[in-house]
Amino acid sequence: MGTIPSSSTPEAPRYAFDLRVCVAANRWGTRRAVGAFFGVVSRLGDGLFWYALMLTLVVLDGRRGLLAAVHMAVTGLAALLLYRLLKRHTRRPRPFRACPGVIAHVPPLDEFSFPSGHTLQAVGFTVVALAWYPLLAPLLVTFAVLIATSRVVLGLHYPSDVLAAIGIGGALGALSLWLGHAVAMLA
Repeated sequence: MGTIPSSSTPEAPRYAFDLRVCVAANRWGTRRAVGAFFGVVSRLGDGLFWYALMLTLVVLDGRRGLLAAVHMAVTGLAALLLYRLLKRHTRRPRPFRACPGVIAHVPPLDEFSFPSGHTLQAVGFTVVALAWYPLLAPLLVTFAVLIATSRVVLGLHYPSDVLAAIGIGGALGALSLWLGHAVAMLA
């Protein structure tokens, strides 16, 4: 991923849309209410929302809720390990470090941009949770979309970081469901 090319390099056109959306979303985040809202969404996406959801599932649905929470936790751990591996190898600078006019509205959790760990986790958790509790779709899909949006608005990620994380998180969630089904069939 490397650094973002200047407008005079041959690679610039393929980054143009990513940069335009990043700058426009980040400017939108300078509005006090918008920045505050997405700051709270992002903070909840640090884990608080997901841990509270897992605990709620256990409390409200007993053993089934515990199985769902464990499934989510295992998927989340796999997502974290994959995210760290990808960040270490891609080393893409965050937009607020590489793009003039983009500011970080909140401090980042780590140095690099690709992929969005918040989005990867949100999508992975959502895929698994919805397999267990489809009625949660309006809440979880909305929250996952807000997390993905927050990462760009807050100047921490490019849209391509978020889109890649959606694909990775979706694939990881689906793989987790497939493996869970395979293990259940063997038991």
